Amino acid sequence: MIVSPAQCRAGRALIGWSQDQLASASKVAKATIANFEAAKRTPYDRTLADIQAALEAAGIIFIIENGEGAGVRLRKAR
Repeated sequence: MIVSPAQCRAGRALIGWSQDQLASASKVAKATIANFEAAKRTPYDRTLADIQAALEAAGIIFIIENGEGAGVRLRKAR
């Protein structure tokens, strides 16, 4: 599964991250994240994987499309 712009924005919101924080955690330029979230440009698959991995490491779970729409949720505390 590849993260969508809406999932990226929602995931950041769930963990309270700014675009700067996601950029730092994913090692992806803030401008790339901003353009992606605004649906202005689609980054390379490797870049999207880095963004998704950073969000997952911070506790975000990506929900695949199941007919009701893709989404995100916060991993339950252990």
